[in-house]
Amino acid sequence: MQSRNKIMDDISQLMTNAMGVAQGAKDEAETAMKSLMDRWLADRDFVTREEFDAVRAMAQKAREENEALNARLAALEANKD
Repeated sequence: MQSRNKIMDDISQLMTNAMGVAQGAKDEAETAMKSLMDRWLADRDFVTREEFDAVRAMAQKAREENEALNARLAALEANKD
């Protein structure tokens, strides 16, 4: 009976160690994949969300200024005639 418990304890310890190794391999694979993706994205010259939002805000402001100038020009031309 004692040897059977020893065998079960050994199997349990072996399974626990195997799970630890598997978790470590998973973590290492995730780290490697993230690093690879970061390098790939950096090589593609993608813009960050903050840069995109800043340019979009600038374009919106320029569009509004253009509309205001067009309205002002139309009013000046109407007064000229």
